[in-house]
Amino acid sequence: METSSLGIDNSGVPAFLLTDATSWWQEINYSHLWQDRIFFTLAALYGLVGIVALVQLIRIQLRVPEYGWTTQKVFHFLNFLVNGVRAVVFVFRRDVQNLEPPILQHILLDMPSLAFFTTYALLVLFWAEIYYQARAVSTDGLRPTFLTVNAVVYVIQIVLWLVLWWNPVHVLAILSKMFFACVSLFAALGFLIYGGRLFLMLQRFPVESKGRRKKLQEVGYVTTICFSCFLVRCIMMCFNAFDQAADLDVLDHPVLNFIYYLLVEIVPSSMVLFILRKLPPKRGITQYHPIR
Repeated sequence: METSSLGIDNSGVPAFLLTDATSWWQEINYSHLWQDRIFFTLAALYGLVGIVALVQLIRIQLRVPEYGWTTQKVFHFLNFLVNGVRAVVFVFRRDVQNLEPPILQHILLDMPSLAFFTTYALLVLFWAEIYYQARAVSTDGLRPTFLTVNAVVYVIQIVLWLVLWWNPVHVLAILSKMFFACVSLFAALGFLIYGGRLFLMLQRFPVESKGRRKKLQEVGYVTTICFSCFLVRCIMMCFNAFDQAADLDVLDHPVLNFIYYLLVEIVPSSMVLFILRKLPPKRGITQYHPIR
């Protein structure tokens, strides 16, 4: 038995603190009031990020109206779309949970994640084009590859949804989550490979090169942020698939939802939008390619 210097028994203090912490966590998770507060907070944060992306899209359009749908414009539009849909879903999170058939819940919760993958895969494509152009290597196959990869990912996910609708067994739900974990790992590796290559290439440029230091920081920061966010998403999706305590698709895990979406979407999107806030020059941009 542990006794303090004042003669008070301390043996039950750690257990009491652990029980108190667990009680606090469960109280928030199972409180309808706290669930609504957390989901509305997530909706507000997503809405704010979406508005920032829309404002930046409008600023770019006003700055270079002569260009069509460039990579930069598509990136900001998809950011606005993903964050806008997320905001609406979290505003009506309780209604989403009650949708029938249950496959509709999966679609509304998972489709923005697929769109998030496409949005940031655009950055990988953009950097791959810059890297290969700088090395005088043809980039003709990059865009078809990008479109093919995205098409395959969406088709597989849609097939998994249809199979789940037809036969909603737990194994298929696990398979669907593990598939998206693999997609997230693929995106993380894409950032690591092409962001890393571009970063090393920029490091070899002469020190006096105009904009070298700023571009080096931009690529380094964005690569680190996006690689980390997709890697964390991959790890969390693996836990989500096999551990009921880490299930993100239920109402009574609002704290976990808040931490997860804050770390893998809201904070990374906010940071990347801030880093890429610079408007393109009005004339002759070597780094500003229209999407064909």
